[in-house]
Amino acid sequence: MLRRVFPEDSRVLEIAAGSGQHAAFFAAHLPSLRSWQPSDADPDALASIAAWTEGVKSVLPPLLLDVTADDWPIASVDAIVCINLIHIAPVAACEALMRGAGRLLPVGGVLYLYGPYRVAGEHTAPSNAAFDRSLQERDPAWGVRDLDEVTRTAEAAGLRRAEVIPMPGNNLSVVFHRE
Repeated sequence: MLRRVFPEDSRVLEIAAGSGQHAAFFAAHLPSLRSWQPSDADPDALASIAAWTEGVKSVLPPLLLDVTADDWPIASVDAIVCINLIHIAPVAACEALMRGAGRLLPVGGVLYLYGPYRVAGEHTAPSNAAFDRSLQERDPAWGVRDLDEVTRTAEAAGLRRAEVIPMPGNNLSVVFHRE
């Protein structure tokens, strides 16, 4: 999917890289990318990211990046990837992600989101409804987001939804382009 979505020679910023497993896998399997910049808001995650990505040619040292901060510690990228963040965070994190992507991405730049969504207010599978309940039990501000609401938030930041692709595990790949 990412081979098709990200243009060759792209500089990719990964938001909420977590352990670094995604960065290591994707960067190793996307050799046409110029660079993969992992980031995370948790300072403790940076060591794990560095360990997972050690020796992966195109991966840059991880950045401490809180998506809700007004200024992100990176000057420019061609694409942003964010996997499994917006449902394990308050709605404000989704809003901040869209604002940050709108500021940072060039015209035509790509924002790629992956995770579970509600579509037209409905869960796409019973497992997603159960997951949503478990998230909200952990933190009432968390939860599976509605795709239309996420799209409206993106549009307010100058991003246009380009495509939605069903994925395994009742997840969706959602691709936005900077207008």
